[in-house]
Amino acid sequence: MTSWIDVINYVRTRYEVLEETDSWLRFRLDLDQDRTQQVSVHHVPESDGVAWVEISSPVGRADAIDLKRFLELAGTSPVGGAAVVDDVALLKHTVPLEDLSVREEFERPLMLLVAAADAFEHELTAADSF
Repeated sequence: MTSWIDVINYVRTRYEVLEETDSWLRFRLDLDQDRTQQVSVHHVPESDGVAWVEISSPVGRADAIDLKRFLELAGTSPVGGAAVVDDVALLKHTVPLEDLSVREEFERPLMLLVAAADAFEHELTAADSF
């Protein structure tokens, strides 16, 4: 059975961790063309008997992007849903922690989510702020 500590250790050994608490961590991935993308991973306490891991990646400030276009772009992504949290537009994806295959059920959606968030950020802001 996979634990939250397993997820944290997986991230720590592979990525540059920027911030961390007991229930979340924020880290940066290096991408192509000298771009980077920040990601947050949250441990979501048990709901209906199952703990979850939420992966999120910012796209831009909600008041500075075309939110309708953001929703259209998010609809093309195989993982993640569009959200606005603390005035930041982001893509997020949630997976159950129990029986999580870190490589298949965490890393694969993480990479897809990060690629989509970075592409959306580039299209919507023409910047690399996150």
